[in-house]
Amino acid sequence: MKHAAGTLAFIARFVVLGLAFAFVISLVWPGVGNQLRQHLGLGHSGVTPPVALASTTRRSGPVSYADAVARAAPSVVNIYANKMVTEQAVQMYTDPVLQRLFGGRPAGPAYKRREQSLGSGVIVSSEGYVLTNNHVIANADDIQVLLYDGRVAKAKVVGADVETDLAVLKIDASNLPVIRIADRDPVRTGDVVLAIGNPLGLNQTVTMGIVSAIGRQLSSASPEDFIQTDAAINLGNSGGALVNTEGELVGINTLLIGKAANAEGIGFAIPVASAKRVLDQIIDTGHVVRGWMGADYTFVPVAADSGLPAAARGAQVTEIYPGGPAAQAGIQPHDILLRIGAEDIVDPADLRRHEAALKPGSKVEVSGIRNGTPFHTEVILAQRPPMTPTASLDG
Repeated sequence: MKHAAGTLAFIARFVVLGLAFAFVISLVWPGVGNQLRQHLGLGHSGVTPPVALASTTRRSGPVSYADAVARAAPSVVNIYANKMVTEQAVQMYTDPVLQRLFGGRPAGPAYKRREQSLGSGVIVSSEGYVLTNNHVIANADDIQVLLYDGRVAKAKVVGADVETDLAVLKIDASNLPVIRIADRDPVRTGDVVLAIGNPLGLNQTVTMGIVSAIGRQLSSASPEDFIQTDAAINLGNSGGALVNTEGELVGINTLLIGKAANAEGIGFAIPVASAKRVLDQIIDTGHVVRGWMGADYTFVPVAADSGLPAAARGAQVTEIYPGGPAAQAGIQPHDILLRIGAEDIVDPADLRRHEAALKPGSKVEVSGIRNGTPFHTEVILAQRPPMTPTASLDG
């Protein structure tokens, strides 16, 4: 018995010593196990080494967006809008008290000077139509467009839409590179995007970022929504292209919230679908017409203990404009609107988009709830009156 116990103890010490020796060898020579198995014909274990997996993952990501830029950049133009500005020289009072009270007094006759604003645009048609921002070309006497290949063309304004801050220009030139429009898949939060434009007069520049949010409302009364992006947008980028990684147009850069508002990386672009609707209407009629019910809306309030989902559908009426279509149809404040025509209402912004898309004079059925009771009424839409334009927060 003592002999058997001694034998087992010897074997145990040998096994422990062998495992320790194998561990040391594996630290000094990590690949010895695989080489030994291949030498004995046992094949590969089938487990991918972690280092090789990490290396493969690094190589699988995008390493360059040069192809996307090469497809989109020729369609983006620089815009130089010139206008004459009348100014009056002012002489300040030498007396500090008078200066504080009156500021200054005219010094000599008024004079005129030429002022130039810089911006960008996107060629959207082989016929010479260019999309840009309205604030880039507003009140301009002369508009010059610098093409990607160095040609310069004089542009005329076809029409403008103050509410979306879009304008359509027309240039007379041949062999124009038309940008491809992304009309297959909607843009999503997190998508990589490239902003192409003419920032600060530096000529064409490309910046990269992601889509930070979609459906942003910059005005509670506007039916339009915006793409928010952290791609750098600077003065002069206005009217330029926001493109995806395929070089397709997803938006028109329009404004940024600058450091003056203690913000960084917050820019906005008009979605290409909205821009195309404005483009088509301006080309057809020279202006944009929207339907209007004559009411303001807000989100449907939901109590925390109501048992209803937090994002309840519909829009609650907050104000009715006297004599407007909604007032004539009997819609009242605090009504909850759930359906317009054949479409369900998701939220106030969705309702504004639906009514704006309808033609003035058209009749549409509106359904909702009033004091807990369902109701239906017909509204004859009017033409949407001019609204306050979106304020530019550039810089």
